[in-house]
Amino acid sequence: MPTEKEIREALATVIDPEIRQPITELGMVRSIAFDKAGRVVVGIDLTIAGCPLKDRILADVKAAVGELKDVTEVEVEFGAMTEEQREALRSQLRGGKPETVIPFNEPESLTKVYAIASGKGGVGKSTVTVNLAVAMARNGLKVGVLDADIFGFSIPRMLGTTTQPTRIDEMLLPPIAYEVKAVSIGMFVPEGTPVVWRGPMLHRAVEQFLADVFWGDLDVLLLDLPPGTGDVAISVAQLLPHSEIVVVTTPQSAASEVAERAGAIALQTHQSVAGVIENMAWLDQADGSRLELFGAGGGDRVAERLTEALGMPVPMLGQVPIDVETREAGDAGVPVVVAHPESAAAVALTAIAQTLGARKRGLAGRPLKVDPS
Repeated sequence: MPTEKEIREALATVIDPEIRQPITELGMVRSIAFDKAGRVVVGIDLTIAGCPLKDRILADVKAAVGELKDVTEVEVEFGAMTEEQREALRSQLRGGKPETVIPFNEPESLTKVYAIASGKGGVGKSTVTVNLAVAMARNGLKVGVLDADIFGFSIPRMLGTTTQPTRIDEMLLPPIAYEVKAVSIGMFVPEGTPVVWRGPMLHRAVEQFLADVFWGDLDVLLLDLPPGTGDVAISVAQLLPHSEIVVVTTPQSAASEVAERAGAIALQTHQSVAGVIENMAWLDQADGSRLELFGAGGGDRVAERLTEALGMPVPMLGQVPIDVETREAGDAGVPVVVAHPESAAAVALTAIAQTLGARKRGLAGRPLKVDPS
């Protein structure tokens, strides 16, 4: 028979599907028992009694322990963590820091934070956000998406997730779709119910999503902002002073002029602008030509004007053509970079994701290991 050490080592290969850490490191393995007949009984304490991913943990534990030599049967006895265990787990996940701390503002944080903004609605900002996030994750990055469009949330549908974040007292574990962690107010309100909040409540919601959600060690955090330069855009600048703005526009002059204002907010909030994305740039025709439904040149105009206004280079990150597949994929909850990775829109979005994902985070707010002596 395997020893208890060998069984525990096998259990160390079982990763909690929400926290993405071994269950042995999270204190979830309560007990291990085995007999000479090859029967192993493992006691597992779930973070909450009604853990939605209990069946997956059960299957993974049975598979890991069942591979050991001479094991004939694996039984799992589930329980739930006590309040003291959950408090210890929350402290462990936060690295011992107070629960109100926004981890992305900590000096040691290397997470790149991009606020995806637009001057007006209907330019495909959420579609761009979701596909950039999934494309980055497919490139091996650890990615999170915060749906900061409190009134017009659409991230859950576009990622195809219908589950709520798991609550460990005041801490929330975000659902994961396509290896992207996501949180949205849409995960908490009944379908068809409007969110009717004033400015202070919007600020508090964004703050809670940043501080109370266990994001883990992310490479990139994308925030899907509401259109315009209102309360949420100001709150994001206050709560995440090192975040960079990515402006999404269409080629149309009416849209690009308004998009310029969304980027120009950086003058007042002291943020930088990572670049401009021109969405719905054209429609590919069967004969190989391009139909420019919304005109041309809007993205370049926004980049040029922001470069002049901000006194720093604002690049055009890319142009994304319009197509039916992108819309259908978003409605189906399967981003186009997954559903049709070979399509022109998916190729363009993947290239932009590679550009943003490869950029280094600035040194602002980070300690420099310099000895003044």
